[in-house]
Amino acid sequence: MIPRETIDRIFAAAKIEEVVSDYVTLRKRGANLIGLCPFHTEKTGSFTVSPSKGIYKCFGCGASGHALKFIMEIEQCTFVEAVKQLGKKYHIEVEEREMTAEEQQRQDNRESMFVVNDFANKWFQSQLWDTPEGQAIGLGYFRERGLRDDIIRKFQLGYSPEKGNPLAKALKEKGFKEEFIVNDVDTKIGVGVVGKSEDGRLYDRFRDRVMFPIFTVSGKPVAFAGRILKKKENVGKYVNSPDSIIYSKTNELYGLFQAKQAISRADMCYLVEGQMDVISMHQSGIENVVASGGTALTKPQIRLIQRFTSNITVLYDGDAAGIHAALRGIDMFLEEGFNVNVVLLPDGEDPDSYAQNHDSTEFIRYIEANKTDFIRFKSALLSKDAGDNPQKRAALIKDITASIAIIPDMITRQVYIKDCAERLHIGEQILTNEVIKLRRKRMEEHRKQEEQAAEAETREPESTSPEPVAEVAVKPVHPQRPQITPKSQLEKNYYNLLQLLVRYGERPIEVEGGVYSIGEVIIYTLEQDEIKPPYEVFQQIMDEFKRHCKDEGFKAEQFFKFHPDPLISAIAIDMIAEKYQFASADFEDRLGELVTQLLYEIKLTVINIQIAELEEGLKDAQANNDIDRQMQILAHQPELIKARNEICKILGNRVISV
Repeated sequence: MIPRETIDRIFAAAKIEEVVSDYVTLRKRGANLIGLCPFHTEKTGSFTVSPSKGIYKCFGCGASGHALKFIMEIEQCTFVEAVKQLGKKYHIEVEEREMTAEEQQRQDNRESMFVVNDFANKWFQSQLWDTPEGQAIGLGYFRERGLRDDIIRKFQLGYSPEKGNPLAKALKEKGFKEEFIVNDVDTKIGVGVVGKSEDGRLYDRFRDRVMFPIFTVSGKPVAFAGRILKKKENVGKYVNSPDSIIYSKTNELYGLFQAKQAISRADMCYLVEGQMDVISMHQSGIENVVASGGTALTKPQIRLIQRFTSNITVLYDGDAAGIHAALRGIDMFLEEGFNVNVVLLPDGEDPDSYAQNHDSTEFIRYIEANKTDFIRFKSALLSKDAGDNPQKRAALIKDITASIAIIPDMITRQVYIKDCAERLHIGEQILTNEVIKLRRKRMEEHRKQEEQAAEAETREPESTSPEPVAEVAVKPVHPQRPQITPKSQLEKNYYNLLQLLVRYGERPIEVEGGVYSIGEVIIYTLEQDEIKPPYEVFQQIMDEFKRHCKDEGFKAEQFFKFHPDPLISAIAIDMIAEKYQFASADFEDRLGELVTQLLYEIKLTVINIQIAELEEGLKDAQANNDIDRQMQILAHQPELIKARNEICKILGNRVISV
């Protein structure tokens, strides 16, 4: 087990704003920082980071936690992996702990695969720089493409030899297990830098290629793209790492690790197609650029960019293929709320070649002079094909209107409708009506999909085969969180009371008979009155307070925020993140009064429930002519009514709204 003091040191050193800002662009708002939530799609930032409290909270999807939990969710890693990552970031040595067999297996698989990739990445680089073949062929190719040595090293480019299978041999000699170097398409275990033939022989997957490593946002080598140097029949130009438990090509963007800080600074991202486009633009001085890697753009890739900016400029070749690629990506960006511009480079040029022949000032000047929003881009492009043909013009207008309809922001939609109407010489109201119709259709389709999904969840699965079906566990990007939503007045009062215990539990207050901590007063009073909490986790919080409140240096907020039970930690962080709405600004000086008031209000609510139950019982007894039961109720009822009246008198007009 990792010693508690080591975890405490990491918690103390880790600044939530520093940890989160490695993944999310944050902007100052009062005492807090705000950005777009990395755990769900949103157009306006509701993801709030509180440096003073050391927590994050998304008021959209409900995600919340401390620095360690953020790393666990964003990197999809275990507790131990997150502790080690933060320990490394803040130069704190972390001792290993003995884990369960299942935890150990899962961590070993992931770590082993990253270790294999790290070894392969360094091996490819050594082949490039330290072998005659690599220097002559691989390094020669990169230099011929105009790359400087410092840029080659920055992107950790490498080379895989043509003959033999030296990487497979090197991995085996180092003791790497075959299951981690070869990819299993079913379990997705293994990185696949080595392949396996039908007769069982191992071979280098990337033979005779220059190597482009692909990194996670945090900088781990997660995959490779290998470009062939000699033209061969029936052999693709690129070979890519297969999908695995650590890599999916639809979830990564080439160059994001090297570009994320520049994207945040510029609040702008340039999107290109290939690896060399990114590298050459970096060399020319433009660093806020990423590549889709030659595959069709995906929503997960767009959301990666959205962590750092909502402004995108798409740079594509001026040929037909580049133009159509730009068209495919525009609507996806619009749907996610991006501000989209498109730049088509001169015929015969791509970002790589243009960057090779122009410095950053010239390149950016060209971009600024030639960038166009999607309306102008689409209308200019499609108008060439439409000409004066009425049917083609109608199709053009419908195509552009469909793009406008998916824009989530109403004001932005209206601006584009007006612009489109002026450019295409069509009535603004006609376009508005068409957009409304399309949006209603989309909403109806979305509603039906939700209903079908809900129906599928509640419907009993029908077995169509006597054979058992294998289950595949898929870890969600944002794990399902506990939902504590107080509904009744009793639940709300109890929640507010526990919120005070979590935030201020160790603070002393004066009560009759002496000075006690807020937590002690709350727990003692509830136990004496035999008032049980509405949720089991509330009882767990009180039990934990009783067990640890006498510990040296105990602070309730810190204790519960970093509690090892994820349920308690999640509830506590929600309570810490939520603000009180008191009638007075000096509420912290009136904590004793507030605790007393909430306790009385809970008692009052419980008594009212008991009185209502007695009244129902009395009606039932009268209906059944049960005299004994009637007498018992009538004897007990005045006692409850008296207690209720006394509490009402005590509360009087001193109710503080919470």
